[in-house]
Amino acid sequence: MGLLILWLLTCAALPLASSDPNDEACLTHLSQTLRDPLKNLRNWTRSTFANPCNGFTSYLPGATCNNGRIYKLSFTNLSLQGSISPFLSNCTNLQSLDLSSNSISGPIPQDLQYLVNLAVLNLSANRLQGEIPPQITFCAYLNVIDLHDNLLTGQIPQQLGLLARLSAFDVSYNKLSGPIPASLGNRSGTLPKFNATSFEGNKDLYGYPLPPMKSKGLSVLAIVGIGLGSGLASLVLSFSGVCIWLRITEEKMAAEEGKVSQLMPDY
Repeated sequence: MGLLILWLLTCAALPLASSDPNDEACLTHLSQTLRDPLKNLRNWTRSTFANPCNGFTSYLPGATCNNGRIYKLSFTNLSLQGSISPFLSNCTNLQSLDLSSNSISGPIPQDLQYLVNLAVLNLSANRLQGEIPPQITFCAYLNVIDLHDNLLTGQIPQQLGLLARLSAFDVSYNKLSGPIPASLGNRSGTLPKFNATSFEGNKDLYGYPLPPMKSKGLSVLAIVGIGLGSGLASLVLSFSGVCIWLRITEEKMAAEEGKVSQLMPDY
């Protein structure tokens, strides 16, 4: 009996399993900004957010747990709409975020910079707009950035080339412009190199490793040549016109002199 009482007292003293409050806030806000028209995330409820993990076991579809914290979030090809919540940064233990192949719009939150453990960022095949936030450089462990097939604009941040662990990078088929940072397009040493397929499909993006841009319209030399040619032609025509005018004038004067000489009396 004594041992039973001692065991009950010990169990009562143990803290109840509960989620990290940061993870709960992260999941709650994410569920509020994302829309799920096909109801693939039925059990995304407050009660689940309050206890999504039990050690390495996850009670939330698409979530992977590690020692009671959200470790990975993967919601691919679920027809999700809406936007990415900046409060996603509350999942401070997150190492992989994959929201690819949905219909998510809006900007990429600058607050992702606080996911200091993030190694994989895959937001490809959505409808994300705005610029690529240079702040994600603070995620120093990033080794995968996949943003292809979106509506992103502006230039590729130079700072992304500072990510020494970056081994996969794809921003193809967006609306990016300007030069490709040399730190990404022409990496040196032992850093993984990215070929043209990482950058293609951006109309106004240029620089190595993309092929040279085709000239639009006439080149400067062609325009100068045409200008010189048309000027020379105008000069020739003008000179010819003057010569013809002088010739006609001379003939008229000669004819007038002939008429006057016939009318003059002899002395």
